[in-house]
Amino acid sequence: MKIKIHRGTGEIGGTCIEVFTETTHILLDFGMPLVNPDQTPFDSRSIRGLDAKTLIERGVLPDVPAVHGPSDTHLILSHAHKDHYGLLPWFHESCTTWLSPASMELIELTGIFTMDRCRVPNPRYFEPGVPFCIGDMEITPWPMDHSAFDSYGFLIRSGGKRLFYTGDFRKHGRKPETFRFLEEKGPKNVDCLLMEGTAIGWEGEFDTEKMIEDAFAAEFSDSPGPHLVYTSCQNTDRLVSIFNACRRAGKTLAIDFYPASVLKRLSRFSNLPVPSEANPEIKVFFPYGLCRMMTDQGLEREFMYPFAPFKIKREEMDEMAENLVMLVRPSFHKMLESFENLSGGTFIYSMWDGYKEDEKYQGFIQMLREKGMHEKDLHTCGHADRQALSDMVNLLNPASIIPIHTFEADTFVRVFEGRRVLRAVDGVAFSI
Repeated sequence: MKIKIHRGTGEIGGTCIEVFTETTHILLDFGMPLVNPDQTPFDSRSIRGLDAKTLIERGVLPDVPAVHGPSDTHLILSHAHKDHYGLLPWFHESCTTWLSPASMELIELTGIFTMDRCRVPNPRYFEPGVPFCIGDMEITPWPMDHSAFDSYGFLIRSGGKRLFYTGDFRKHGRKPETFRFLEEKGPKNVDCLLMEGTAIGWEGEFDTEKMIEDAFAAEFSDSPGPHLVYTSCQNTDRLVSIFNACRRAGKTLAIDFYPASVLKRLSRFSNLPVPSEANPEIKVFFPYGLCRMMTDQGLEREFMYPFAPFKIKREEMDEMAENLVMLVRPSFHKMLESFENLSGGTFIYSMWDGYKEDEKYQGFIQMLREKGMHEKDLHTCGHADRQALSDMVNLLNPASIIPIHTFEADTFVRVFEGRRVLRAVDGVAFSI
């Protein structure tokens, strides 16, 4: 079994790993880069409409058979974050894509609500813990705790060798049972561990998602409203934390119909708080621009009508500001500008700090400051801290560790002293 990491040995994002034998060829993830070679943010809009040849020459698109024409390549997606699936538009339509049903839902929702739909060629669905075969490889998906809903790592067996790819993972989220499942049923003494190291440079332990919920509940209870929260519409762990905190503090949670749709679609896979009579704390508002986007696509019946019984108007939110928790994002700038009762309330940033550099965000937060709002950060990382990384290594006991999805691969050598840590190079194949 041979492995070629096309991107990820020295950077976070844009993951693409080629695994092949003489007869079988698979890819693990096919992600959009997050950074340029100089580590400035990568603008995915800059490559729309460009052909594969141009993108290969620019170093954006991996040079694999599946981008040149018909191919028997199988792609296996670990989760629905664009730095793991964002290059799908250049993946040939003849190929096969393996993913979980929930990841398919999220990819479709992302395309609909960003007007940037992504074709998933010939989708096939795997189940947690159930092996499937591609040629002479056997692949077993293992559920992982991550900020993306329904994330997976994979055990790959072929030719008497075993490779484990963690995908993105952590242990401090809302799915600790995933690691226990791996402990009880998973492999031991694997030949090679491809392990993410996004946060290996951080020396402490991250706050748990339950600690974040407690902090939200205290904030909602102890400080005057309104509370505006900026978080990812697809981070279901965080949405659950905010909902639970609102319920504990006796607050009304107002969300637009994008996160409402995410919760509704994913509720068939997990117990999530959905706008309903059972959850009267959740109200749904309908931003004008988002409504236009849905009507232009002819999707208002599917994504707007189901939430009409739980509608809250802008004027109602403004009037009940003291008791309001509202999920917001920079595209709501104009709507919030018309609110009269924001002064003295708190804006809570609950995402990765890097998004604060965005120009739209900077204009948005300046408007809220001028409205008299206070600011607060409440967040925890979506990736493994050092303790979780060490726990994974001790559990799988690999003959060799290959760092991936990290800017700090050299730190692996120090953290895992006594273990065999191998530094792979992007684009260079090696055997196990």
